[in-house]
Amino acid sequence: MRRRAAAGLTAVALAGTALLSGCGGSASGAESAGKAELSVSGAYMPQPVSDSMAAGFLTIVNKGGADDELTSVTSDAAGSVTAHRTVGQTMQEADRLTVPAHGRLVFKSGANHLMFDMLKRRPEQGQTVSVQLHFAKSGELRVEMPVKPATYVPETGH
Repeated sequence: MRRRAAAGLTAVALAGTALLSGCGGSASGAESAGKAELSVSGAYMPQPVSDSMAAGFLTIVNKGGADDELTSVTSDAAGSVTAHRTVGQTMQEADRLTVPAHGRLVFKSGANHLMFDMLKRRPEQGQTVSVQLHFAKSGELRVEMPVKPATYVPETGH
């Protein structure tokens, strides 16, 4: 009889632990609602036609509940990397670009894009270029950007 009682108490204790663990999981979900959760998809660089300059494209996805800002971009492949937006027919360098909560920041041909200036080597199709994206709140995100043909157009768009 004592063994059954002890087994019953153990079962109750385990059920209580599972219940409390479930509560802990929802609390951490609430905490992440106030943070950005960033990832990158669709990154690529068309093979540059210039020895000194190239463009880069990607999508930054934010599944979190808070905005973040892309503050700078660096790469060992270039002397400088800058983010640009195209407004009308004019390309403008952007100091910061917002990655909205539950949204995305898209870099595509004819719109937002990355400019790699003073290339240290001309990237060739089939190679990859390492890029570090720097964010105001989330820190750094490293991306491997494959070099595609100069005429490459993504199937899914951005």
